[in-house]
Amino acid sequence: MGHFFYSQSRLHLSEQRLNDLKTSTMKIKKTEIPHESALSREKVIFDYTDSFRGPVRNTKRNITTTEIGKAFFSSTPQWGKKMFSLRNSIVKMFGLKTGTDRSKIQDPGDLKLEVGQQVGIFKIFDKTDNEMIMGENDQHLDFRVSILYDKAKQNTGENYLTISTAVKYHNWMGILYFLPVRPFHQLIVQVMLKKMIVQLEQK
Repeated sequence: MGHFFYSQSRLHLSEQRLNDLKTSTMKIKKTEIPHESALSREKVIFDYTDSFRGPVRNTKRNITTTEIGKAFFSSTPQWGKKMFSLRNSIVKMFGLKTGTDRSKIQDPGDLKLEVGQQVGIFKIFDKTDNEMIMGENDQHLDFRVSILYDKAKQNTGENYLTISTAVKYHNWMGILYFLPVRPFHQLIVQVMLKKMIVQLEQK
């Protein structure tokens, strides 16, 4: 029995090391908001945009938008969660919504992710077969996050997952808030995107 649990433990560690290796070697590229994204049609109204893309390989099965959304909400690194807690403490001083008093994020596996649902600071605004748009409208700034799954148009075996962010400032308070957040935001998005892709490739 002890040998069984030891073997299982080694197997788990091997899988974890493999996932860590995939994450460390995966190439995430900064790009423009994809033309296929709903945000692309509205990008002229935003003051800030960024977009990061990574390849999803060896996946011929049908990946749903809901599955991708669940991967998003389960991919925040521990240090990222601490930064979100720090963010909530800071934004209270700016009068921005924290989400903690509105909707605690439940187990990602139980999320329905339907249009209109509030998940933490994110409200689901739109959902199609290959894209989910979420975000929040606030007194100092509005933001949108797009998760777009772009399937290969030819049988190349390589699809792409893109996370795009767009921010609209309403006043100087919004600018002042987002200025120090921006570099950490870009780092967290890239880490989350890598973890999401590893999750989707495993299933």
